[in-house]
Amino acid sequence: MQTIRQILQNKGGSIWSVTPNETVYDAVRKMAEKGIGALLVLDDGELHGMMSERDYARKVILEGKASRDTLVGTICSSPAITISPGASAQEGLALMTNKRFRHLPVVDEGELLGVVSIGDLVDVVLGEQQEMIEQLERYVSG
Repeated sequence: MQTIRQILQNKGGSIWSVTPNETVYDAVRKMAEKGIGALLVLDDGELHGMMSERDYARKVILEGKASRDTLVGTICSSPAITISPGASAQEGLALMTNKRFRHLPVVDEGELLGVVSIGDLVDVVLGEQQEMIEQLERYVSG
């Protein structure tokens, strides 16, 4: 089973972030530019939370707020739920499923290493399952 650390090494550790004092408009624009669905919210280099497209839809659009006047810190999910790099992809998927989110910051002894998405983890788990199926088929067929 692959660990979260291995997944990060394979995908690269790009970290896209905003601060709590930036506007939601700027955060959404950054997500669009980078083609991502969530940003880390860092306050003086420390992980404060996560802001996702879901936060924007539910806490800005549905509440009739203006994205140019709303600060990220007022709508982001905080504190951020994190995972350690030694955890397995399956543990990450279980956490995301139970807590109902799609992006998971990876933190090791207080150091932010990157973010894994539900897509990253699903790809790995499906690959592992396919490998297991092929091994079993080879075993059965002799």
